[in-house]
Amino acid sequence: MSSSIIASKLSVLQQKITSSSDKFLKSSCKLLAISGLILYLFYILLSNHPCCQSSALFANLRHGWGSYPVITDNPTNISHLAFGIAGSVNTWRNKRSYIEAWWQPNITRGYLFLERDPKEFLPWPSSSPPFRVSEDTSRYKEYNKHPMPHAIRMVRVILETFREGNKGVRWYVMADDDTILFVDNLVEVLGRYDHRKYFYIGMNSECVLSNLDNSFEMAFGGAGYALSYPLAEAVAKNMDVCIKRYPTLFGSDHILQSCIADLGVALTQERGFHQIDLHSDISGLLSAHPPSPFLSLHHLDVVDPIFPSMNRSESVNHLMRAAKVDESRLLQQSICYHKQSNWTLSISWGYTAQIYEKINPPSVLQRPLQTFSLWRKPELPYMFNTRFPSNDPCEAPHVFFFESVEKKRGKQIFTSYTRRLPRRLPACLSNGNDSANHISKIWVISSGRRQIGAGSRRECCEVVRVAANMNITEVKLRTCMKDEIVA
Repeated sequence: MSSSIIASKLSVLQQKITSSSDKFLKSSCKLLAISGLILYLFYILLSNHPCCQSSALFANLRHGWGSYPVITDNPTNISHLAFGIAGSVNTWRNKRSYIEAWWQPNITRGYLFLERDPKEFLPWPSSSPPFRVSEDTSRYKEYNKHPMPHAIRMVRVILETFREGNKGVRWYVMADDDTILFVDNLVEVLGRYDHRKYFYIGMNSECVLSNLDNSFEMAFGGAGYALSYPLAEAVAKNMDVCIKRYPTLFGSDHILQSCIADLGVALTQERGFHQIDLHSDISGLLSAHPPSPFLSLHHLDVVDPIFPSMNRSESVNHLMRAAKVDESRLLQQSICYHKQSNWTLSISWGYTAQIYEKINPPSVLQRPLQTFSLWRKPELPYMFNTRFPSNDPCEAPHVFFFESVEKKRGKQIFTSYTRRLPRRLPACLSNGNDSANHISKIWVISSGRRQIGAGSRRECCEVVRVAANMNITEVKLRTCMKDEIVA
C-alpha cells in the first residue's frame, strides 16, 4: 500500500475523530448550561422559601462565608429584635412593674439576666421576660477595677444574649431593668437602618457632666441602645479582649463603647432614647420632646412620678394607655394658636396640653421648661437649651395632664387632658389677653397612627372651639400644608 493512500485514510480518520469530539463538546456545554440554569432556579426558589430563610447554607452563598443571617427584603418587625436586660434579684421586686409595662409575653423575645437564681420569686411569672443567671465572671477579677459594681457582668449581657440564639435576629437591644421601652417605635426606627451593616444606635446623657465622665460618643445603657447583628457578632467575638483592655472604665456602657470604637464603629444618635440623668419633675422635658419617635425612659425611681396624684408604677401604666392606641404619636409636640384670645397651645400627645396667655413662637416652646434639676454637682449645663419657670402670668403655662384616650369610628382618636392643679396666678392682662383660668379640660382629635420618618415635620393643629359654658377647649391635629408656617 502506497504511503499516499495511508496518509489519505489517516486524514479521513482524524476528521471523523475531530467531528465526534466537537459534537461531544457541544453536547456537554449544552448539558452544563441547562444543569446550571436548573440549579440556579432551584437555589432561588429554596432561598426565598420560609423554611430556608435562616439556612446557613444560603446565607453563605449570598454573603460569602460569613455568619450573618440571611438578608431578606421583608420590613423589620418585632420578631427581628432580641432584648438583653441587665437586672438584679435584689431590686427585682421594685423594678418588675417597669419591665412588665412594655414586655409582651410570647411576642417580644429576649432575656432578663440576674446575678443569681431568683428562688424567692419562683415560680417565675409569665408576664415577665424569661430569666437567665449570668455566667461566672470571677476569672476577670484582676481586670475588675471599675467604680461601678457588676460592670463586667453587665457588659457581658450582649455576649450572653447573642449566645442564646440568633435565628432571624437583626437587632440586639440592650437595657436595664428600670428602662421603659416603646417597642413599636423601636421597630419603626431600627427599620430605617440597614441591619447588614455595623450600627451602634443610642443616645448620650442629658447632662454635660455625665458625658464628660464617660464619653460624648457613648450610648448610655440605661436609656437603651441597639446593635445590628454583624456588630453584635463582632463584639461577642472580642468581648474577652475588651474586658482585659479596659479594666478601669466607670461602667459597662463605657466598656462597650470603647470596644465598639476599637472595631471602627461610631455612635449613631437617636434622640428618642432618654437616660434621664435628672431629678425632680421631668414634665417640662417630656412636654417638649423633639420630633423623633419616643423610644425609652430611664431612672424613673429617682424622679417624681410623671403624672400628678399617681405613684411611679401607676404613672407608667397610664402613659402606656396612650401608647397602646398610637405609639407613633406619643409625646410628639404640636403648637397652634387661638388668636381671638391671644393664646398659644402646646400639645404633647398622650402626656400634656398647655395654654399660654400670649403668642409664643415654636422656637421658644420647643425648649423644655426647666422643671427638673441636675443629676449631681458641679452644676454644668444640660445638653440642650431650657427655659426657666416663671411666675409671670404671661409666661407661665396652664398645664393639663393626659386623662383618657378613645379610638372612634373613622379611625379618629380622641384624647382628653385635664387640669390637675390650679395655676394660682392672675390672668395675663397685657394686650387685652383673655384668661384661661376657666378652662378645665382640653380635647384633642387626631387621625389614625402617624408615621414619623426622617425629614418629617411636626404636626400642625388648630383650635376648633373654646366652649366657655363647658370650660372645654377642643383642638384638632392635622398634617401641615405645603410651606405652612406655624405662627
